[in-house]
Amino acid sequence: MKKKLAVVLLLPALLLLSMAASAAGDLDEILNYTITAEVNEDATVTLTYHIEWKVLDSSSEGPLEWVTVGIPNSHYSDLTALSSAIKKIGYSSSGGSSIRIDLDRKYYAGEVAVMDFSLVQDYMYQVNELTEGETVYHFTPGWFDSLNVDEITIRWNSAGALGQAPACTVDGDGFYVWTGSLSHGQKLSVTVTYPAGAYAFDETKTLGGGSSGDNEYDDDDDSDAVLGFIFLIIIIAIVAKVRKSRRGYTKTSNLSGGTKVTRTKVVYYPVCQGCGAPRPENANNCPYCGRSFIKSEEVIKAEDIPKEERELRNKTTSGLYRDHSQPDTDIRVRSVPIVVNTGSSRSSGGSSRGGGSSRGGGSSHSSCAHSSCACASSCACACACACAGGGRAGCTTKDFYNTDLKLRQLELRKRAKKS
Repeated sequence: MKKKLAVVLLLPALLLLSMAASAAGDLDEILNYTITAEVNEDATVTLTYHIEWKVLDSSSEGPLEWVTVGIPNSHYSDLTALSSAIKKIGYSSSGGSSIRIDLDRKYYAGEVAVMDFSLVQDYMYQVNELTEGETVYHFTPGWFDSLNVDEITIRWNSAGALGQAPACTVDGDGFYVWTGSLSHGQKLSVTVTYPAGAYAFDETKTLGGGSSGDNEYDDDDDSDAVLGFIFLIIIIAIVAKVRKSRRGYTKTSNLSGGTKVTRTKVVYYPVCQGCGAPRPENANNCPYCGRSFIKSEEVIKAEDIPKEERELRNKTTSGLYRDHSQPDTDIRVRSVPIVVNTGSSRSSGGSSRGGGSSRGGGSSHSSCAHSSCACASSCACACACACAGGGRAGCTTKDFYNTDLKLRQLELRKRAKKS
């Protein structure tokens, strides 16, 4: 009992250390975070990620060499790297379900690592959650406590869907599109509803809400958990207040509206580097082997665009525009409304790339703050963190659908019966 209480009392200290570690400023910034989702016939979801990760500080914690991106659970397949910046990609079960990406080189301050990958994810829906005969998918991409996301976009194929929330637009390809920008700790959650017969939904793959039935079990130390929760709430409030003053602006300053325009220079290979097929017009990936045609992506300013492309310089509407002054080159313009809160009450927690750890001497140390990405069991939540070299440990993530919790409960019940 005393040991557990000591652990609970240590939690606020750990959070204060995390706060102090990030006081020097953000190590990274995400320029663009786009996830495209398409439901398959077997009710799994193909998730395609596009992340433009900019290094702001490579002195405090070293250059960026690898990242981990949390996925909803271990029920995934067909993990595929789609960009040349990814040297190696694989599943990691250390501390939870995540994807580890080793980059092609070290990235220093001012450089952007562009990561594209896809996977097929299961256990993302809840049958008969709100209405009998309807199935609801929930999705909350990873949010970040220690960095800003300039632009987040979720695209979900609307074919066969009954509706979605929150309100969004529908693009020319029939995808629901949600966009925004996220400051520290903010998140964007969406839901999409389908009729029961739309896909091959399997009730055995969906778990309850976590508040009754099999998700409950008795524990003599519930009081410790309550005490720890109270401490966490108090410390989180203090951390939020300190970060708010450190950033030099308030969240309400974003209420003035406006948009943020980001321009990215995209250079393509004229032929596929995998199979040698020529690049079709406007294609990002090879239609034969699936490899990306993108050679490089660089965030630029309007004045960096050649003067002869005057019309292109003045573009402020989101879209992909041809740069006629350079071969195999486009300019991607993204105009994003600045929003204050796109969060959801269904999810809590977050993820971060923490700082403040000592370096040198070859010692193993953790630079990532503990990530408590705890979601409602019917929610697909993905946490992510970035860790740079020097043996830094990845962020800890949880089993978002309580799969491991259910197994532990069954084991406890089995032992109780034997006794």
